[in-house]
Amino acid sequence: MYAIDYFSLNIFNLNMIKIVSCDNTTLPAEVEDLRKKLSVTEGIVSSKSSALTERVFGEPLTPPQVVDRIISDVRNKGDEAVRHYARELDGAEFKEGRFESDPSLRDKAFELVDKELIEALEAAAANIVEYQSHILYKGAPPLEKDGVIRGIKVTPMERVGIYIPGGIGGETPLCSSVLMTACLARTAGVKEIVMCTPSRKDGSLSPALLAAAKIAGVDRIFKIGGVHAVAAMALGTESVPRVDKIVGPGNLFVTMAKQKLYGHVDIDFFAGPSEIGILADKTANPANVAMDLFSQAEHFPGSAILMTDSMELANRVNEELDRLLPSLSRSQEIGEAIDRYSLIIVTPTMDRAIELSNIFCPEHLEIVTADVQETLKGIRNAGAIFLGSETPVASGDYFAGPSHVLPTGGTSRFFSGLTSNDFIKTSSLIQYSKEGLAKAQKHINVLAGSEGLTAHAESVNIRLK
Repeated sequence: MYAIDYFSLNIFNLNMIKIVSCDNTTLPAEVEDLRKKLSVTEGIVSSKSSALTERVFGEPLTPPQVVDRIISDVRNKGDEAVRHYARELDGAEFKEGRFESDPSLRDKAFELVDKELIEALEAAAANIVEYQSHILYKGAPPLEKDGVIRGIKVTPMERVGIYIPGGIGGETPLCSSVLMTACLARTAGVKEIVMCTPSRKDGSLSPALLAAAKIAGVDRIFKIGGVHAVAAMALGTESVPRVDKIVGPGNLFVTMAKQKLYGHVDIDFFAGPSEIGILADKTANPANVAMDLFSQAEHFPGSAILMTDSMELANRVNEELDRLLPSLSRSQEIGEAIDRYSLIIVTPTMDRAIELSNIFCPEHLEIVTADVQETLKGIRNAGAIFLGSETPVASGDYFAGPSHVLPTGGTSRFFSGLTSNDFIKTSSLIQYSKEGLAKAQKHINVLAGSEGLTAHAESVNIRLK
């Protein structure tokens, strides 16, 4: 990418979404502003959340201060702290040692859940396992040369934790996220899968969530959410076992907790609000593009960016946004996300749009152009890529097989989406014969000597005397 000292842009205020005409390869200031608003360090905290924080802690605290306080309490007080924060933050009352959901409820859940939903969950799980098994790294044949055998040992993690948001009051559990995390861990061969998710006000969990957990192979479920759940899995308490890795989506506080506990436990990555980038040319269907922008704005706050070389498409998409919005169940939240966190960028050429996409590094990237494969050649940064006019993000969010747990906020520049390979460890294997060690002796002695480490050299020499 070549350097640009300046850029020109013009703002057009149309019905639904701001259109920016950008003539260079630097992201417009509007996009950088969106990044800050939706980042995991400067994220949005609602007035309701701020009021709750002040009530629980007796003083106004920043999100990092809240996270530090809760982690410290869980570390020092264990279950007592978890019960306290479950009561104060989630309104859930637990008796001592009763965070865990009764395993028998998972079998009963199948009787309470609509059969069509069970069939959909089972079909999605089958697709996920099929795909994740296909891409799972199983090692490589050993390399044998000059009396030396070098190889690699692949070992699944012992115990992992998955975090599943429950929405306000635990009433909107993400069943698909159970599949998109636990199925991967099970495919990799993880011995024990622990799940934390906030309960409903009466202490119960959604039957659909329990059924999804059963299908995905979850071993233990704890009815707790938020920072205290993440801390309990990372540090361990009297009731909640310590895990080796924590994965799964969460709000700003959950993500910050994962950041602060990284090192005590492995994590997937630091994810913020959902986002979509769409690369489209004049051949794209404006209504399809509009609805796909809505699909991620629906995760309020969500960000939706259309990058195109066609001002005609930009204007037609705006018309469709205005027409389609009233028909959606979450129209108010979607409309606000489109207004506050979304943008259409019009560029002189598709090559310029592709370069902007690589700078934006979207979580989800749709390519809807006349030559999808040619456009794909230019893509370097994206969490998941959806090819062609018949492949909406929803196909990957729910069903195709790749996980919908993906890097956001520009981090697809260096993070990858969650896969079964994230639940394995590798150990190098090295075996020398006496002849092989003799051939390497001189070079090892020279290297050890250059660092003043005589014991290293002598550990070789003593075997060859």
